Amino acid sequence: MLPGLITPPSGPVISPWADGLIDYRRFAATPLQREPFAYIVVPDFVPRWVAVEAGEAFPDPDLPGVLPAPVAPPNDAFGRLLTELRSERLTGAFAEKFGRALSTDRLMVTLRARTRPGDGRIHNDSATKVITALIYLNGTWSESGGRLRLLRGPHDIDDVIAEVPPLAGTLIAFARSENSWHGHKPYEGPRRAIMLNWMTDAATARREWRRHALSAGVKRGFGAPAIRSS
Repeated sequence: MLPGLITPPSGPVISPWADGLIDYRRFAATPLQREPFAYIVVPDFVPRWVAVEAGEAFPDPDLPGVLPAPVAPPNDAFGRLLTELRSERLTGAFAEKFGRALSTDRLMVTLRARTRPGDGRIHNDSATKVITALIYLNGTWSESGGRLRLLRGPHDIDDVIAEVPPLAGTLIAFARSENSWHGHKPYEGPRRAIMLNWMTDAATARREWRRHALSAGVKRGFGAPAIRSS
């Protein structure tokens, strides 16, 4: 298990990464795993205290399912992190790491705030997704459920390639393929993450974002059943 929450240093922070928000050096230095599909796990991709503050400012913290990220980022820790995640530099770093042609106009950013017991069933992403990345914003995690598992196949949640606790600042990213199966054991409660999906084209990214926005509007008014979770 990853170490517990760390506290920020007192006084000015001299950071080797962009504005103290993303550790690009750590990301570049972490090797891409290629079997049985391309993936990378980077603890402290976002400094822990930055991720915890962003989690505390998380919008719609009580809604389940996939939520659209705000178009206009708020002026808080969450908004500053969101702005950096949408940057050309971030997309360029992922394009270089995965060896794929990616662009910011094909990037869809969504949020996960809560998990319900039926979430996390084994699934593969749709073919419209090229790269999926999750940045977790949870200060601690002692539960056995809710830990994303990359899997060797579609039938056994225990046939694990890698298991990732959703701790603040941790990144997990993978390239969509015919065998990029993933899921997690059941968990109910807060489980905050920012999800990045580089899509096959810009029109698909816009269409899918609008679909999630419409769904979130319904949830705010009436509530919603659980849907599968990454």
